Amino acid sequence: MTTTSRPRGLNRQILALAVPAFGALVAEPLFLLADSAIVGHLGTPQLAGVGVAATVVQTVVGLMVFLAYSTTPAVARHLGAGRLGEALAVGRDGMWVAAGLGVLLAGAGAVLGRPLLAATGASGAVLDHAVTYLLWSLPGLPAMLLVLAATGVLRGLQDTRTPLVIAGVGAAANAGLNLVLVHGAGLGVAGAALGTSAVQWAMALAYLRIVVRLARAEGVGAATSPARVRAHLTVGSWLMLRTVSLRVAIVTTLLVVTGQGAENLAAHQLVLTVFNFLAFALDALAIAAQALLGRETGARDLRDPAGRRAVRELMDRLVLWGLSFGVVTGVLVALVGTRLGFLLSPDPAVQALFAAALVVVAVGQPLASYVFVLDGVLIGAGDARYLALAGVLNLVLYLPLLGLVAARGGDGTAGLVWLWTAYAGGYMGARALTLGLRARSDAWLTAAAR
Repeated sequence: MTTTSRPRGLNRQILALAVPAFGALVAEPLFLLADSAIVGHLGTPQLAGVGVAATVVQTVVGLMVFLAYSTTPAVARHLGAGRLGEALAVGRDGMWVAAGLGVLLAGAGAVLGRPLLAATGASGAVLDHAVTYLLWSLPGLPAMLLVLAATGVLRGLQDTRTPLVIAGVGAAANAGLNLVLVHGAGLGVAGAALGTSAVQWAMALAYLRIVVRLARAEGVGAATSPARVRAHLTVGSWLMLRTVSLRVAIVTTLLVVTGQGAENLAAHQLVLTVFNFLAFALDALAIAAQALLGRETGARDLRDPAGRRAVRELMDRLVLWGLSFGVVTGVLVALVGTRLGFLLSPDPAVQALFAAALVVVAVGQPLASYVFVLDGVLIGAGDARYLALAGVLNLVLYLPLLGLVAARGGDGTAGLVWLWTAYAGGYMGARALTLGLRARSDAWLTAAAR
């Protein structure tokens, strides 16, 4: 391969994985959007109840994202080394872990669901509807986690198109089925949760059929072992700690902006919506990094300088893609996004706050892109322990910045701008520093070689 064809080949591989991954990531929130839109016609208490319960469910599922992130690089490394059978065996282990955790969490939700929902402040009719939605959602929880793990398997096998198809069909089926159950059958809030649970199981069964067929072709059985499950959980526990640190940063930021008043809180939610949408695209690049780095580290002899150079070349190409995306989206957000506040809120004050804070997001987009891509690189290299410990350190560095913003007090533009400067600049800057230093060293390559 010539020096020019290698980068072009890498570009094609990155796009082939990242574009469908982005589509699948965008399809996932449509489940909640469909439930909210359909239930919204039942009344305000019903919609509020679904909002509370769905937030709890999505938080639990979000913490379990390690089921995908631990499976993708492990499968990809074995694939790169030419061990397709072992790749599928690792994927099978991850799916067993997902099923077991799903059953345990569903059982815990059945027992603790009402007290947990009451602790959020829900009461009266809102609490009753929230409990109903949660209880009928719990049967689908094992399926949701199976979908996460199976998606990780296919990503590790360098296939992000199949998850896109399954997620897209699932989102459409969820909207249609929930409409029938909620309004046609008159099941109300219970119908929305029941429809989503049924669709999640249909998606899980579709994934199971694909993975089982591939496993049988390679002579891989369905049974796993306690030792293999423990190994999967060890990596997963580190990635879960990383996820917890990210969630704590978001929640504490929300607590600070809540103290700045209703207008700042409303504008913050709008800015966060834009930031999260951009994060979907960055997550797609991170997923491509996980899959490609995992495969590359499995295919190369990392004790050989040439093998390490090839892996670093892939990392550099991924970082270039990330930074390019960050610059382009940053310019677009600054020039266009800041002028679109009127589409999101009729309040001129909220529009002005939104525009000011969005400028900070625009300036920070290259930094955020760098962080997301390197996060995917190190996950792909299997450097989960470092990511977890670095996540805790980043949080320790960020919380004093938040404290300064809170101590400064006040509402208005300055308060929101300083808040987003702390998050998009301070927190993301801390993550960029810890990830960048690791990427510059050979320690992550050593971790990938194990």
